[in-house]
Amino acid sequence: MTDTPDTIYANPVPTLRAFAFDSSVVEVFPDMIKRSVPGYTTIIAMTGMLAGKYTNAGARCYDLGCSLGASSLAMRQNIKADGCKIIGVDNSPEMIERCRSILDTDTNPTPVELLCADVQDITVSDAKVVVLNFTLQFIPVAQRDALIRNIYAGLEPGGVMILSEKVSFADPHLDQLNIELHHQFKQANGYSELEVAQKRSAIEDVLIPETLDQHRQRIAAAGFSSCDVWFQCFNFASLIALK
Repeated sequence: MTDTPDTIYANPVPTLRAFAFDSSVVEVFPDMIKRSVPGYTTIIAMTGMLAGKYTNAGARCYDLGCSLGASSLAMRQNIKADGCKIIGVDNSPEMIERCRSILDTDTNPTPVELLCADVQDITVSDAKVVVLNFTLQFIPVAQRDALIRNIYAGLEPGGVMILSEKVSFADPHLDQLNIELHHQFKQANGYSELEVAQKRSAIEDVLIPETLDQHRQRIAAAGFSSCDVWFQCFNFASLIALK
């Protein structure tokens, strides 16, 4: 099935409103994220492989900020242990509704429970794998520590957290370089300068990136025994943290 093309910002918008995961974004989300996030397909695929490696019989896996369920599907397709369960959480009713219809077409046996809720209101428990793929960046910075502590508390020993984020750089030159490379990446994928500019204006106060060091410090403070980057392309990175 062909993805619906993302043309949300293709024409001038007189009054740009803050970016939100509403029905218009849900409709074009697969196209939007693949054309906007370098390495997205790889990150999703490897998320599934990591879930397959770290789950055992009866394990719980969480997909926090599941959107249309790409990470949940990848985990479902790689989990071979019996009695496992995936819990997908998203605060967008439109995302959850479409996610459910997509998951219904998948025949893998691991059950997926979908919750329409704020990830900050979820109590993680008995988890072997917790995934936040491009979710934490939309949480207010002051509230991020509490979410990571909640995840750590709910992970079983030997469990892992996979955290994928758009990141910033402490060095201003490197930060600007990676922003420009990201914009070139989007233009190479067919977005116009107008689309890039309008999307950036709409999302700049909604998506707040942090440096990799800030992520590492937060993860260490929560109690994780180790953490490092396993994937990075420009200003997009994915970390794995071990309990």
